[in-house]
Amino acid sequence: MRHFFKTTLYAIGFMSITLSNPSSAAKTETYNQLNLFADVFERIRANYVKDVDDEELIEAAINGMLTSLDPHSTYLNTKRYENMRVQTSGEFGGLGIEVTMDKGVILVVAPMDDTPAFHAGVKAGDYITKIDGEQINGLTLNEAVDKMRGKVDTDIDITIVREGESDVIELTITRAIIEVQSVRHRIEDEIGYVRISSFTEKTTSGLRDALKEIDEELGDNLQGIVLDLRNNPGGLLDQAVDVSSTFLDRGEIVSTRTRNDKNIQRYNAKPGDNIDKKSLVVLINGGSASASEIVAGALQDHERAVVVGTQSFGKGSVQTVMPLSTNGAMSLTTAYYFTPSGNSIQNEGIVPDVVVEQLRLNDSEAIRARRSEASLRGSLANPNATDEGDDEGDDEGEEDDDNDNEENETDDENADADNDEEEENEEEEAPRLTTAQDDYQLNFALNLIRGMAIARNNQ
Repeated sequence: MRHFFKTTLYAIGFMSITLSNPSSAAKTETYNQLNLFADVFERIRANYVKDVDDEELIEAAINGMLTSLDPHSTYLNTKRYENMRVQTSGEFGGLGIEVTMDKGVILVVAPMDDTPAFHAGVKAGDYITKIDGEQINGLTLNEAVDKMRGKVDTDIDITIVREGESDVIELTITRAIIEVQSVRHRIEDEIGYVRISSFTEKTTSGLRDALKEIDEELGDNLQGIVLDLRNNPGGLLDQAVDVSSTFLDRGEIVSTRTRNDKNIQRYNAKPGDNIDKKSLVVLINGGSASASEIVAGALQDHERAVVVGTQSFGKGSVQTVMPLSTNGAMSLTTAYYFTPSGNSIQNEGIVPDVVVEQLRLNDSEAIRARRSEASLRGSLANPNATDEGDDEGDDEGEEDDDNDNEENETDDENADADNDEEEENEEEEAPRLTTAQDDYQLNFALNLIRGMAIARNNQ
């Protein structure tokens, strides 16, 4: 692959390629096409109405080549590659708030514990309307997030509108190293609630710590666990495998297959169920993608958990990040993944065992049309489909971007700081409410576990 790119740059620099002993007509045609690219490149440089940057043109050409393959193959320049690594490492310089876009402004889902935003008094439900005096309106979610992130120990001014407050709130917050907490937990009566918001390098260790704390508090009184994967966009494949293994004693978790059907990689559970086979309910929705679908699919296929919620996103492909000599990288779709039963969820998603729509408070409008992998422009067809030749998705869908970790196979829809359309990929808004009484799906899951506990005790 590196040889290919070196050859391309050679063609650009000298506007010709000298073929020596081509091995085939196909190779000759490939070099002819590279010369065509060089010809177009030079004509743009010479004749375009404005001066153009060579590096930007080449990046755009490379990215165009990759994005023409499927929605998740992409070129990561140095900045985007670094942002991706920061995302998956779980640490970055920022304020420490989980946010979403709502009606053109930033809505605070929750401040992270013991972070600058938390100590400054930012609260869940706050609307951020200005950043350093600049109006939020017109910015995408990722553009706003980019403005809030920055160098550690630098100040940022934010303007907040808070329900019940007549005046706006002006805050100056000093950025700090934020450790992303991908796992949060609490106890609902005698049931453990564990939310995994993404699959980073620290997810499995965070999950095991959460289960340990729940066990220390409840002991034998533990009725079961609710594992919340709603609006979890994915992340690292190895973390999805380890999270699944946490609740399984044995058996296959997921398999991946390249274009060579004989090249199959299988991932199996390690012995030991960390909750001793107690009841498990997994919550999913249209924002649950890739790594979260691997977990839900494995636990569902092994009948280890009851999956509750709405149909998941349906991203059944795996991306591998390949570092390049330019200090950037390419994220390339290299495989499909399959659930233990041999099913691909590409464009189909995980269908819950129990379909439960999320009821919206103060909102009587109908549930929005499901957005999924299948709605993305150029999405790959399900490999289990009978018509293998049709590998194009809906050209009317939104394009989407992926982030993956260096030298790891990943399967995510994670937020990329440069992906302007991230928030459009979710069918449902992220859970904003902190109590089971306010969260219909969670309340249903808790009642389901209570019912299973009663049934188990009566046996």
